[in-house]
Amino acid sequence: MNTVLRIAIQKSGRLQQGSLDLLKESGLSFSNGKDQLKAPAQNFPAEVLFLRDDDIPQYVEDRVADAGIVGENIVAEKKKKINVIKRLDFARCRLSLAIPRGEQYNGLEWFNGKNIATSYPNIVTDFLKERGISAGIHEISGSVEIAPGIGLAEAVCDLVSSGSTLLSNGLREVEVVMQSEAVLVANPNLSPEKSEILDKLLFRITAVMKAKNSKYILLNCPNEAIERITRIIPGMKSPTVMPLSREGWSSLHSVVDENDFWNRIDQLRESGAEGILVIPIEKMIV
Repeated sequence: MNTVLRIAIQKSGRLQQGSLDLLKESGLSFSNGKDQLKAPAQNFPAEVLFLRDDDIPQYVEDRVADAGIVGENIVAEKKKKINVIKRLDFARCRLSLAIPRGEQYNGLEWFNGKNIATSYPNIVTDFLKERGISAGIHEISGSVEIAPGIGLAEAVCDLVSSGSTLLSNGLREVEVVMQSEAVLVANPNLSPEKSEILDKLLFRITAVMKAKNSKYILLNCPNEAIERITRIIPGMKSPTVMPLSREGWSSLHSVVDENDFWNRIDQLRESGAEGILVIPIEKMIV
């Protein structure tokens, strides 16, 4: 019987589409119809399980799944014996403490003796304990933001992306408890065969992520500017330089990090680069 790596992803919610996209961009072909609980990959030794986000750490610890894509906040809250293999750079958010907008806030001491509603009691308890704050924790699931309005608690701790949900419920963010994003997790005791499959998947995921964070640049420049431009966009090892039919000019090809994209473009133009083309990269193997 062939060895198969079982990968758990969120059945529905904010991580689902990003997880599906990442696996499919990594070359896995599988069906993900509505209400489907598992799907074998047709071209890779893996099976995708569709589970509740909160359950994924437990399933990975229990070896029902070998690996999973889950929010970093869920990993911290559940405290299961699993390994975080890679941060995946999507579904970024933060877990924050929020209080009614009309309240004056002078620091964490405000929470002493207060009640906090949250779906993350372990994270919040540890955060406050480390800072010497004593507060009551009310664990609730869903609609955390309404707790102050109905008298259940004076404050909340919940996931925040834009902050619009807090604002619409008369709350304001005052403290960031932790930053979170999607992460790849795995059982620490995988068999050698499954570890090998996971390594192959991780290689593919890394290639996809590097490509997303990079741009391929083609430009023309006078030969005397090549050395200067090479210092601006050194590429993975060094740029590719090819002579043009126009005497004294060359075509230079390189890769630039997405975060430095516009700063580098300005520097290139100032150095004499012309005809700059910027192309997305689908995969990047280094």
